[in-house]
Amino acid sequence: MNILLKSARIIHPQSEYHRNSLDILIKDGIISEIADTVSPPQDTEIVQLKNLHVSPGWLDTSVSFGEPGYEDRETIGNGLKTAAKSGFTTVLVNPNTYPVADTNADIAFLKAKAQGHTTALHPIGALTVKSEGIDLAELFDMKNAGAVAFGDYQKPVSNPNLLKIALQYTGNFGGLVVSFPQENKIAGKGVMNEGIISTRLGLKGIPALAEELHIARDLFILEYTGGKLHIPTISTAKSVHLIREAKEKGLDVSCSVAIHNLCFTDEVLEEFNTNYKLLPPLRGKKDIAALLEGLKEGVIDFVTSDHNPIDVEHKNVEFDHAMYGSTALESTFGALRTLLDTDSVIDLLTKGRSRFGLEENDIRTGKKADLTLFDPDTEYSFGESDILSTSKNSAFTGQKLRGRVYGSIANGKPEITGE
Repeated sequence: MNILLKSARIIHPQSEYHRNSLDILIKDGIISEIADTVSPPQDTEIVQLKNLHVSPGWLDTSVSFGEPGYEDRETIGNGLKTAAKSGFTTVLVNPNTYPVADTNADIAFLKAKAQGHTTALHPIGALTVKSEGIDLAELFDMKNAGAVAFGDYQKPVSNPNLLKIALQYTGNFGGLVVSFPQENKIAGKGVMNEGIISTRLGLKGIPALAEELHIARDLFILEYTGGKLHIPTISTAKSVHLIREAKEKGLDVSCSVAIHNLCFTDEVLEEFNTNYKLLPPLRGKKDIAALLEGLKEGVIDFVTSDHNPIDVEHKNVEFDHAMYGSTALESTFGALRTLLDTDSVIDLLTKGRSRFGLEENDIRTGKKADLTLFDPDTEYSFGESDILSTSKNSAFTGQKLRGRVYGSIANGKPEITGE
């Protein structure tokens, strides 16, 4: 199959073609020619779209699909199609399924189900058996089956000795440990950020201390053991400060922030909309400012959608009883563009592959086409019709976003929505 991208502005700071508008010819999944004008061979699909930009394919480091066990929330097939149409050619999928992905057979199942799609799926294996936080799972076997990291999704490692052993053990084979930052004994039964808003609404709060204390503990353990640690979805100013200090010490630590923690404060909970019930919870304006500063400094390594489809039966209930989570693959790019310039957004969405042991992609002749197509400037109101996921629990419904994704090309399979 041949595809010709006409007059595509390339956004790829490491490339000689950066910010040039060029034709890109793809033959059988390989970039065969990049030039001012390319004459396409017969049987070529020509893609010519308004304000077309192209970058290396995007990576999302925290995505949840329901399958197996919760297919009513999202199947792997529809989830990967959603990711491809949202610009993500690679997703790291969390183990919060039923059963929990904690064996090499579970990892092999996920990899097999993802075959033949535009977007590549790389599983994160559970750190502990059934994600119960008691015994380590089959980490080395899962790595051999294709797991790129190990963590229990939105469940902290409460036993510090277990984290110590995990870091020491995975250090023998270069494994990456993912530790969700929340001290549950401090978080208690909280359901939102602890502060003035939670007091006014009469909802129990989760203090920033619950996150910060856990991060401080994990970093002390990492300094003692060595190894590789990833701290997902941080949300407070103090967390940024702690990780900055750890990196200055030379510790092998990375971290991410979820897109909704950059866009919303806890003030949006005034109407008890359960789509804003998220973990970590939405914090305050000072925290958002510190998170954005941490991104610009490089203290925070990745922005993730933290895409988590939840069925209506578990969202359309009283706030206390609603499950945490929001879909966000479809809205991440448009939300980021309201905060940062195009080059910065693309840098954040394309980096991180080496951290998870994945091959870097590039825009040059002879390389596999792993590309995202987008318009960075169109402004629009994000509506339910923009949600491609089976579940519709998006925190971004009704929000003004900037930038639309046309789709992606990877694995020899285009997924392009057009205008």
